[in-house]
Amino acid sequence: MQALIGLIRTMRPKQWTKNVVVYAGIVFDGQLFNVDAFLRITLGFVLLCLISSSIYLINDLVDIEADRQHPKKRFRAIPSGQLPVPIAIGSAIILVIATLGIGFALSPYFAAVLLTYLIIHLLYSFYLKHIVLLDIFAVASGFILRVLAGVTLVQVMAFSPWLYASIGLLALFLVIGKRRQELVMLADKAGSVRATLDSYNLPLLDDMLRMVTTATLVTYILYTIEAPSILLAGTNLALLTVPFVLYALFRYLYLIHVKGEGSAPDEVLLKDRPLLIAILLWGLTFVAILYLPAIRA
Repeated sequence: MQALIGLIRTMRPKQWTKNVVVYAGIVFDGQLFNVDAFLRITLGFVLLCLISSSIYLINDLVDIEADRQHPKKRFRAIPSGQLPVPIAIGSAIILVIATLGIGFALSPYFAAVLLTYLIIHLLYSFYLKHIVLLDIFAVASGFILRVLAGVTLVQVMAFSPWLYASIGLLALFLVIGKRRQELVMLADKAGSVRATLDSYNLPLLDDMLRMVTTATLVTYILYTIEAPSILLAGTNLALLTVPFVLYALFRYLYLIHVKGEGSAPDEVLLKDRPLLIAILLWGLTFVAILYLPAIRA
């Protein structure tokens, strides 16, 4: 029983929220209420959760010694001994095989994206996370691949490349913020927990954070103006969502610089009510603009 609980913990259910971006394709293409498309995307969401969980298992197996030195990560299931290593290895193998098999049956293109996602993150676990800057880009690429995974599952008519850019930059924003907070929290022990942290410092990470914050906002504004969706054609209504995005970015920076949070973006999202409300209002406003004819008229 303890091993099962440890397995579920190591699969990181809280981090499955990242995979919600797989719905971007049908939401922004006006197919949210297409039942067939929604069900295919939902199955894709489940498979993304499983493949990401297999990567978490592999990553924890690779980092077991370093995690034992971390003030929080040492309580994870594998470093603490709650989940035995052989069970973790077997579970990771089963998850990879099952997910890729079902994914291929659903769509060969979707399976190809899953495989690419797996390869990049395996490279990250064994190699890329030790290379400064590339470690950040490797993690951020996962978000773009999640969006691409959703697009391969349905016939998307008009999906703007600006949205890919916005999501990629937002991912960089979150990853850089996480690196910054790890560096602050771990101090002198940073390098022993994550090797690349020895190659970063606060001025560099703060400069990078400012750059991607600005780029994220500008790119999103360009998306709202240039989006090719027929649901937005001839209108500038999507600009109404920009204040929510700006507030969310500022709120996250506030949490990083003032509250000292941000080392776990998924936890911040679930715990900080103002940030969560801003994201929900953004989503509701955009859906209303896309799907309520009275607003678009």
